[in-house]
Amino acid sequence: MANVVELKVGLHCEECIKKILKAIKKIEDIETYNVDTKLNKVIVTGNVSTDQVVRVLQKIGKQATIWASDNHQC
Repeated sequence: MANVVELKVGLHCEECIKKILKAIKKIEDIETYNVDTKLNKVIVTGNVSTDQVVRVLQKIGKQATIWASDNHQC
């Protein structure tokens, strides 16, 4: 079963996004990945853990935190 990892990551410029995508692509057993620049959110699905994705992002100098799922919408 695929895990869904949602992380909040600072996406400041196109270079940041390129570095993040390049790093994520190297993770084994991922099925899909997406970067939402409006929300500063990275979503990775596959046979991966949150820790794996956070470590990969930290290696390229990005601070990543678990996405808080706030469902308090009116």
